[in-house]
Amino acid sequence: MTTSNGDQTTRILADPAFHAAVRKRARFGWGMAILMCVIYFGFILLVAFAPGTLAEPIGDGTLTLGLVVGLIVILSALILTAIYVVKANSAFDHETRSIVERSR
Repeated sequence: MTTSNGDQTTRILADPAFHAAVRKRARFGWGMAILMCVIYFGFILLVAFAPGTLAEPIGDGTLTLGLVVGLIVILSALILTAIYVVKANSAFDHETRSIVERSR
């Protein structure tokens, strides 16, 4: 049975599982974005209000706490991105395929 794209789109948009999947993906994405903003703006606030803390040397070398915290901010962005990609490529894509298959 051949269906037009418009018919399939209508069935997908009417599917409650589609709306649940959209809500779940949006909630996860916004949660990750908020977490990254908290990390980033926390670092900026630390720079603004406690610059002396970040200037503290670690050990006897020239490495400072600010460099370590800055590296953690960058790494957290990479890690959060990887978590989102893994989740999107596994659970979210599986749900999407399931919804599309049911709509045929």
